[in-house]
Amino acid sequence: MPAARLQEPDMDDVTMSTAEPLRIGDSAPDFQARSTQGDFQLSALRGEWVVFFSHPADFTPVCSTEFAALARRQAEFDALGCRLVGLSVDSLYAHLAWVRALRELFDVEIAFPIIEDPSMAVGRAYGMISDAAADSMTMRSTFFIDPDGIIRAITCYPHNVGRSVEEMLRLLRALQQVDGADVLTPEGWNEGKPVLLPADEQADAGSDWFCRFADRP
Repeated sequence: MPAARLQEPDMDDVTMSTAEPLRIGDSAPDFQARSTQGDFQLSALRGEWVVFFSHPADFTPVCSTEFAALARRQAEFDALGCRLVGLSVDSLYAHLAWVRALRELFDVEIAFPIIEDPSMAVGRAYGMISDAAADSMTMRSTFFIDPDGIIRAITCYPHNVGRSVEEMLRLLRALQQVDGADVLTPEGWNEGKPVLLPADEQADAGSDWFCRFADRP
């Protein structure tokens, strides 16, 4: 089995699927690949939230700090029923060496899987890099995937600016808060804060018809 193999058997279908980047509401492309935690298949995580994040290469300074921070706070993701999954174009052997180096430098244990993607097939399927790209420098994306395998949010950062684990957790909690509920979260919402109600366009609605807060829990 190749190191990273998309589930679609027809490569023409794979090429077509990368013509446009994935959008919120799309199904997350399934794939099989090797990882630091053994053979991995994304669809095996159905029923759980997934934060799927990529980085351009192992042993890079910004990504090293991100992975160390994610490792330190993995228990918070676990408590939210969310699995962390990393991705890089480097080989499995490079991943394993990097995990050891992170343990020695930051005193952290990387317990989540890091996927190898040497052909950049997964990165291209997720629209992280174009078909014409020669390298993986643009692979700094994060996909928030719900238990049904639907992409609910996407963030993309440049290679020289680190992602915030605090914001990743905040966004995940907000997505779970509105999931299946007729509410919205306001700017900077955090757990325990009041949520918004949809706009009330009835003729007798009050002056706050367009921005109504629900009662505090």
